[in-house]
Amino acid sequence: MPRSGLCAALLAYGLLAGCADIPSEAAGAYVVKPQDTLYSIAWRHGLDYQDIARWNRIGPDYRIVVGQTLLLRGPAAAHLAAPKPAKAAPMARTRPEPPPGPVSALKWVWPTEHASAPQSVPGGGLLVTGRLGQDIRAACAGRVVYVGNGIRGYGNLIIVKHDEDLLSAYAHNRDVQVRESQEVAVGQVIGHMGEGAPGKAVLYFEIRRGGKPVDALPFLSIVN
Repeated sequence: MPRSGLCAALLAYGLLAGCADIPSEAAGAYVVKPQDTLYSIAWRHGLDYQDIARWNRIGPDYRIVVGQTLLLRGPAAAHLAAPKPAKAAPMARTRPEPPPGPVSALKWVWPTEHASAPQSVPGGGLLVTGRLGQDIRAACAGRVVYVGNGIRGYGNLIIVKHDEDLLSAYAHNRDVQVRESQEVAVGQVIGHMGEGAPGKAVLYFEIRRGGKPVDALPFLSIVN
């Protein structure tokens, strides 16, 4: 979800202070800092890591280096084509839209125990309250592509890549049990719940498809 929406939701829930301190780079370019990865940069700016790689001619290893300047948007079109006059089209039957496919063919589980209903964050994401130190599990099998606390507002954050389109994130971990590039199984413990604010143990969980947050509940309802 947009950074401002996440801030508002977390502030309303009493889990985040100083959200205005989240760094905001002007759209256009970004200079790689220590501990950055292509995935964390894409996450911070609400972009697809594959788009950033394509715009900057980064290879399939997605390797970046400190000090490197990355474009955060695609090259502008050289010119806009003049619109062509519309032609009258014969009447034709409209075909019904095909039924939507499954949300995901992958196996998903809840990332942690929840005694009460999780709170949906507008635009995507879930806030799950619990007890300090309870297990945080990989909601789906994949590869860990980011571990760190360099994205303000998320605390200790873990990002897992599940396929070319889907990533999941687990924020406010007290500790982390995995490392970057590690393969994880569905349901594997990857961390333990920490405090989103003093006295409030919480997990902020998010799924992104193509760099954009999506409703996580339909994925978590898939119990294989």
